[in-house]
Amino acid sequence: MMTIARSWLKENATLVYFLIAQAIALLSLFTYGLSYMVRLETRVNTLEIRGSPHLADINTRLTVLEGLTKTNKDSIEKIAEIMLRELPVKKDGK
Repeated sequence: MMTIARSWLKENATLVYFLIAQAIALLSLFTYGLSYMVRLETRVNTLEIRGSPHLADINTRLTVLEGLTKTNKDSIEKIAEIMLRELPVKKDGK
């Protein structure tokens, strides 16, 4: 049995080397992806704990924009209410 396996390995040495190289490449790709995800999670965790000055600026801008949006919405509703109130209503048959 060992002689058969050895002879097969000798005949297909190139295939075996190729498969081993592919396995090594896939393992290194998996390791790189895992390390990238760990680094990204570390950065996000650091930002959540310490905070960030530019995030505070963005939060301030969002608060201002929300206020402006609410003001604009109120103005549009008021204009629509006035326009609908002043529309002449036609009665059927007249």
